[in-house]
Amino acid sequence: MLYFVATPIGNLEDLSARALRVLREVNAIGAEDTRHTLKLLTHFAIRTPLFSFHQHNERQRTEEIVRRLGTGEQLAIVSDAGMPLISDAGQVLAARLHAEQLPYTCIPGPSAVETALVLSGFATETYQFLGFVPRENKLRTALFAQLAGAGQTSILFESPQRVCAFLHEAAAHLPQRPFAVVREISKVHEEARRGTPAELLAHFSAQEPRGECVLVCAAAPATDAANDGARIADPVAAVRTVEQLGNVSRTTAVKIVAALTGVARNQLYAETLPHD
Repeated sequence: MLYFVATPIGNLEDLSARALRVLREVNAIGAEDTRHTLKLLTHFAIRTPLFSFHQHNERQRTEEIVRRLGTGEQLAIVSDAGMPLISDAGQVLAARLHAEQLPYTCIPGPSAVETALVLSGFATETYQFLGFVPRENKLRTALFAQLAGAGQTSILFESPQRVCAFLHEAAAHLPQRPFAVVREISKVHEEARRGTPAELLAHFSAQEPRGECVLVCAAAPATDAANDGARIADPVAAVRTVEQLGNVSRTTAVKIVAALTGVARNQLYAETLPHD
């Protein structure tokens, strides 16, 4: 059996009793950064052996893990903080375990995505997690286009050093949209500050953000989202237009048009694939 185990994103008391038991009982733990995880294990007097498991060695380690599971070992996978696979390694491994019909499960626990959503105070009925803010200019432009028509709350990760740069761009693209910057979740200096991009930029320019940051963007007003969708009569043609004019990938174009129209991403992507 393999266990994907959620670990604390700040306060060590958030590690569940079940997670503690599993981490003690497995034969070994795959960790994003073994030095970081060793501190966690030492705090709880856990002496389970560690091995590295991260985005740069995931494919190699997956073969080793499959072999070890085949011999009857029990293993755990953790990231530095929060839930494995969420913007961290593990997807290749999970897919391989499915293909090999090897059992695995998830030990639930802390997640910066849902915690930031709750702390933001924005609508929680529906939301989308968009991963890390892209570095490339054209992808960030596509991101803001997607946020402009998103009918649900959107959540992104960003490094504290780049938060002000993001807010500067957001002030140009979405000047009236409410945002929240949530940082240092579950720690002593936890902060969830809301405002327009300009208001947040003024605050964090004077007081540089520290610690892990999560950006939360409120949903577009219902009338805006509805009007954006109504203007797109042919979503398939719109994907091709965005792809060509925006010089972005089909996947990015599909995300933008899906957000504006409400059409399911997988349906839209399938309909835009070239036919023989």
